[in-house]
Amino acid sequence: MVVREKFELELQELKDMLIELSACAAHSIRGSFEALEKQDMELALEIIERDERADLLEEEINEFAIQLITRQQPVAIDLRRIIAAIKIASDIERMADFGVNIAKAAIRIGEKPFIMPLTLYKEMHDVTLEMMNLSIQAFKDDDVVLARKIVFMDDKVDILYGQCMKELLKLSHENIQQVTQLSLIARFLERTADHTTNIAENIYYLVRGRYLDLND
Repeated sequence: MVVREKFELELQELKDMLIELSACAAHSIRGSFEALEKQDMELALEIIERDERADLLEEEINEFAIQLITRQQPVAIDLRRIIAAIKIASDIERMADFGVNIAKAAIRIGEKPFIMPLTLYKEMHDVTLEMMNLSIQAFKDDDVVLARKIVFMDDKVDILYGQCMKELLKLSHENIQQVTQLSLIARFLERTADHTTNIAENIYYLVRGRYLDLND
């Protein structure tokens, strides 16, 4: 096998590891929100316990990427691809952490009745999860059009986050402990969307060699 072919296989292996990590993060966000909705403490604990896999994967990706840079001394788009992989892995791992944080908040709320409907939270969760799925698709396909779409989707999450906080302010006298946990959950979802936007911006840089200008 010639050197270039081996390098291409290694780049594909790096991509596959990122796809696996993104699946872990998506499972964490999806599962933790399901645990919240159903007030399922066992599911919440399962999400927390599974977080170790995401942490290990990020470490493996970083080590593999550094080995590639050291051995292959890549330039141009190959180097950008490896650097982008390191940055994207960090963002994905943080999203998995946010899933764990939501699960912990769900446990703190427990089985007490919700002080407000979770409608806005569910909508925020759905948009965020779609952004996560689209970001990994954009990464797999080097799709800058999809990357730009993801960046603009973040605006909807920001609006929903603002609506959640306004509703919680109206209820601040009801149950301060649950208000606190629900406000944290909204923040974790909003931050997840922000990290997804970071991924989209890194994909744009990977393909175009410059950062995304929203005025383009």
